[in-house]
Amino acid sequence: MKTFTRVLCTLCALTTAAHFLRFGTLWDALPVLILIPAVWFPRLLPRQILILAAAGGAALWAFQTHSLVLWRMSFGLPWARLAMILGAVTLAHLAALLLLAGGPGRRIFGPLRPRDTAAALTALLVAGALVLARAKTPFTVLLGERFFPDSGPFWIAAFALYGSLVAGWMLDGPSAVIRGRIWTLFSAVFFGQLLLGLSGAEQFLMTGKLHLPVPALILSGPLYRGEGFFMPILLAVSLLLVGPAWCSHLCYIGAWDDRMARLHAGKPRPLPAWAPRLRAALLTSAVAAPLALRALGVGWTWGLGLAAAFGLGGVAVMALASRTSGTMVHCTAWCPIGLLNNLAGRVLPWRVTIDSSCTGCGLCARACRYNALTRADLERKRPGLSCSLCGDCLPRCPHGHLGYSFPGLTATRARQAFIVLVTALHTVFLAVARI
Repeated sequence: MKTFTRVLCTLCALTTAAHFLRFGTLWDALPVLILIPAVWFPRLLPRQILILAAAGGAALWAFQTHSLVLWRMSFGLPWARLAMILGAVTLAHLAALLLLAGGPGRRIFGPLRPRDTAAALTALLVAGALVLARAKTPFTVLLGERFFPDSGPFWIAAFALYGSLVAGWMLDGPSAVIRGRIWTLFSAVFFGQLLLGLSGAEQFLMTGKLHLPVPALILSGPLYRGEGFFMPILLAVSLLLVGPAWCSHLCYIGAWDDRMARLHAGKPRPLPAWAPRLRAALLTSAVAAPLALRALGVGWTWGLGLAAAFGLGGVAVMALASRTSGTMVHCTAWCPIGLLNNLAGRVLPWRVTIDSSCTGCGLCARACRYNALTRADLERKRPGLSCSLCGDCLPRCPHGHLGYSFPGLTATRARQAFIVLVTALHTVFLAVARI
């Protein structure tokens, strides 16, 4: 029965792909063909996605049967054979749906697990967000579609598959390692796109308007110009969805600091006592300086020069301080956006919590590169202000005293929901890769 289910699902996918190919292009058919390997290699996609795909296929063919039969009847043409053929295709999709949801599906994919549900939800969120962005944006928003016109359906399906895989890996495997790899990938795509755009490949730049890739300019740039609030809005959306996790999953510069800090072999060293004051002063300057430059009518070249100097200073901090201390000094003591995110995180619902039975052994602190689990933090039973919800500390606690929290959810459900949201954001940003 397992082989029969796989063969039936394969035939259904081929039939539906042929339908899209007939009335569209290969790009419309490819998303359906992606489903075929998932039936034969169950680790590719959760069973819930294939069940939904079978239900969608059945609905599509039922609609086609109804529409074409009515059309033939209205012209007095024979319709019975057409109804039998298309009805059989509809029934085949319904049979695939029942088999996937029943015993054969369980034997192929195993029982339905919360991990599979999280991966499926990630895929649906990514697909929904990209479909909406593609429909509502006046320019070509998907990076791949700028080079292959009308290929949007394929890229949406491909990134939904990618998001599903990443969410599953994050829930099953060493999340700290996987987070570092996908974060590095995002940063490489971001800066690779920038360099290719500067070299003359204008498709990579989308709008043709460049900005310095310095996180502080997310705040300072619009304050100086009095316009261009896209990035602050995007940052605010990510804050509302996943709190300060932008700093540990989505920041294109933060991945550099993470790589530098990991070059230090020992336990991350705590920041000096004056670091919070420096951080507060830099945030104040990031607000005051652009407003002052604008009020004084200072030309953009001065602003650009100051921003470039600040960015180069941040790179020096990574190379000299983060690499030798094991702590992400740029993100926790230099970047004003990091402090802004941390402050906003204090009033948002996502948290990493330490329960009251924590022994204070300090093993979790060996994994924290954000200086958020100092001895004082462990004694207070609360991560410090610089916590970015990276989650690296969770598997280090041998007693399970740390966990994600969100009102109304258990620690397990909160972690699953958080990974769904942050993985979906990462995947959507990667698909768009906007400069």
